[in-house]
Formats: sequence, structure tokens, C-alpha cells
Amino acid sequence: MRRTVLILNGPNLNLLGTRQPEIYGSETLSDVASRCADLAAQLGLEARFEQSNHEGVLVDLIQDARDGADAIIINPAAYSHTSVAILDALNMFDGPVLEVHISNIHKRETFRHHSFVSGRADGVIAGFGTEGYLLALRRAASLLGAAE
Repeated sequence: MRRTVLILNGPNLNLLGTRQPEIYGSETLSDVASRCADLAAQLGLEARFEQSNHEGVLVDLIQDARDGADAIIINPAAYSHTSVAILDALNMFDGPVLEVHISNIHKRETFRHHSFVSGRADGVIAGFGTEGYLLALRRAASLLGAAE
């Protein structure tokens, strides 16, 4: 049975590809989901891809993952810097958590330098564009002992 990785995306990532392409690139979230699904299959994993602009929906998805996922990859977007609720939900999840940011948050505005999610994450990938999702999937496979 394949191990499941929940890939969560926070607010405004539904606009990926059109929102500030000079920062986030031209690839859409659908493109990213497709690339993740392909790589997950190669790694012997199943990727479940979700996006919400609503903090409570993300918390619900994380809580549901306690019984439905083996690892979480999360790009919390702006909620990185504001959401203790997402951190609390992640703290109740027993599997690996990997945090992804498309841009290098440490080269941006000062308020973006702190992430609540990083306090729970087993690894943080920032500044590699959408390739960061694939790097996180490879790391999740390694942490879960999945064969490549």
C-alpha cells in the first residue's frame, strides 16, 4: 500500500501563475499538482493536493490527515507568519511535516522572515521556486522509507 503525502497550499496560491510571476513564476498550481503526482508515483507514494484561502479549512485538513496521511508538505503562504492555529494542528500530527515556500522568505519583507510553521517542520525549503515541492516530496519519501 502506498504511503500518502498531503500537500497543502495556503491563501492566494490558487492564483499561482498569474500572481506576481516575477516572484512566484508562471507555473500554475495545477501544473505543480501534476508534477507532484508524477513524482510521487515514481517514489511509490500517493500525493493528495489541496489548497484553501481559509485558515479553518487548512486546520480541518491537517486534523483529518492524522488518520489519512503519512506526511504533510505545507506551503502555508501568508499564514506562515500569522497562524498559531495551523501550528497547533500540525503539532497534533505524528508524521513528518515539511514546509515549502516558493520564494526565499528571508530576502523579502521583514515580517515574512518568521514562520510559526517552522517550529513544527522537520525541514524547510525556501527559494527554489515550485521545484521546492519536488524536493520536499523526495525528502518525505526518504523519511517514510519509500523506495525510489
